[in-house]
Amino acid sequence: MIEEIRQELKEQADETYRKFHASLVPGLTDFLGVRIPALRSIARKLAKEDWRRYLREASDSCYEELMLQGMVIGYAAMDRDERAEHLRGFIPKINNWAVCDCCCSTWKFMRKDPAYWYDFLLPFLEGGEYEIRSVVVSLMDHFPENEYLQRQFSIYNGIHHEGYYVKMAVAWAISVCYVRFPQETAVFLGANSLDDFTQNKAIQKCRESNRISREEKEMLNGLKRGKKS
Repeated sequence: MIEEIRQELKEQADETYRKFHASLVPGLTDFLGVRIPALRSIARKLAKEDWRRYLREASDSCYEELMLQGMVIGYAAMDRDERAEHLRGFIPKINNWAVCDCCCSTWKFMRKDPAYWYDFLLPFLEGGEYEIRSVVVSLMDHFPENEYLQRQFSIYNGIHHEGYYVKMAVAWAISVCYVRFPQETAVFLGANSLDDFTQNKAIQKCRESNRISREEKEMLNGLKRGKKS
């Protein structure tokens, strides 16, 4: 089974895409160059077959195989406890922003039982750069309700990891919060414990949105830190 999947991945590989994507994701070595839609198609197919065997046998070093693992966990039919067990094993293996973001977006099951999955995610805030990013991106993708807004702000205030991909994830998530809840997010941006880099990146991302007014963009610009007087 594993060799069949690897052969399919090789057949789907695109050298032009491989070179382009490798320039965006630092540290990629074992990378074939399979586009995300093709990976999702393979993952959906695997989710209807012997996916447990695939999760046991898949390589952690190959970018595409690691991506497939995270996607299969999202697509396959399993109960909550089994899914949680697989996620506990998978999240610490995430080693770049692309695997993190693409896999997190696949975990739509979190929307059906947000209280459970919110509590499940919290311990990963004590992990490394991509474990923390996986929490932030999952919250952004699957916890849009107002009920979780202040909890998200509390989490972002408590993150003090120096990793670039943590800071950028927090900034991105705050900008999404602003689009959904502009008043509440503006209050948060006015008084928080974020480092200056994350604060200013969050404001930059908010201001890049075409869904907010020029007046809002001017207001947000006034919340940037470290400006010369």
